[in-house]
Amino acid sequence: MKAIVIPSHGGAEVLELRDLPVPQPGIGEVRLRIRAAALNHLDLWVRRGHPGLKIPLPFIPGSDMAGQIQTLGAGVEGWAPGDEVVVFPATFCGACEPCRAGRQNLCRQFRIFGENRPGGMAEEVVVPAACLFPKPSRLSWEEAAAFPLSWLTSWHMLNDKVSHRPGDWVLIQAAASGTGIAALQIARLHGLRVIAVAGGAEKCARLLEMGADAVVDHTRDDLRATVKSLTGGAGVAVVVDHVGADTFAASLGALARGGSYVTCGGSSGPMLQFDVRHLFIKHQRLIGSTMGTLDNFSRIMFHVERGELRPVIHRAFAPEAIADAHLELEERRVVGKVVITFQSGNHP
Repeated sequence: MKAIVIPSHGGAEVLELRDLPVPQPGIGEVRLRIRAAALNHLDLWVRRGHPGLKIPLPFIPGSDMAGQIQTLGAGVEGWAPGDEVVVFPATFCGACEPCRAGRQNLCRQFRIFGENRPGGMAEEVVVPAACLFPKPSRLSWEEAAAFPLSWLTSWHMLNDKVSHRPGDWVLIQAAASGTGIAALQIARLHGLRVIAVAGGAEKCARLLEMGADAVVDHTRDDLRATVKSLTGGAGVAVVVDHVGADTFAASLGALARGGSYVTCGGSSGPMLQFDVRHLFIKHQRLIGSTMGTLDNFSRIMFHVERGELRPVIHRAFAPEAIADAHLELEERRVVGKVVITFQSGNHP
């Protein structure tokens, strides 16, 4: 089978398409024929390498994947070869207290595909049957691969981590990203008013088309002044951010009294500085969040099946163009998700 691998850490040029043995499923596992897999910023960090992350090289990246079941391992029930599925993008023990309580992302054995265990950038992949969900019938393979990690992360942040009421303002940083667009659609689903932040007029125009109530072009607009004008000086109830160092100060300055700043990443850098007095005087909350739960995923699927949520595809690439796909994401030229299509005859 063909698989995209990281043979050594570095730039996009290190990525290779290799022939590897077809993996075989063990107990409780299935082998999938991958039809599409999507990129996340996590793929860039894994490729570059970062402190604390130790992976066996060569390594297959990719957290998001959709495909068809080929082979069932021993003990797998309720699925059959040919079933079309989407994969919950992490594994978990299923036996600890958090898992039994439905909080799988707090499991100490929580492992993200493409980071802590081999991922989905391959023609054939083995995954636990516990991670399988039926592919939404209204989605293409590319769309089905594009929503798991981003949508799971945004859903968990906006539904489990923060409080809000219909009509509240939410500020979304890097709103043209996969996670940002997911947060925009989920916020609109819950009746929130959205201020979307992005770089450049084209991205901002697209976000308005997608339902943002207002946009801020961070290359030219004054974020705090815009938020003050829109909210009557009150600030936003919620900030959704995965950029980190570059956006933290402005995000905190836009936050209302009693508001919540929730983050799932630090793509511009992990180290933050702030005046703690503003935090406690204004009764604000700083909240961390990583991915989500099986219940979160099931609820997302419900709204996807109803057509209320839908991933946005920036562009699909063939596996042979994986370096170009990484550069497209790395250079921030995207609105939505970058996808690798493994279907025969369906490459761009």
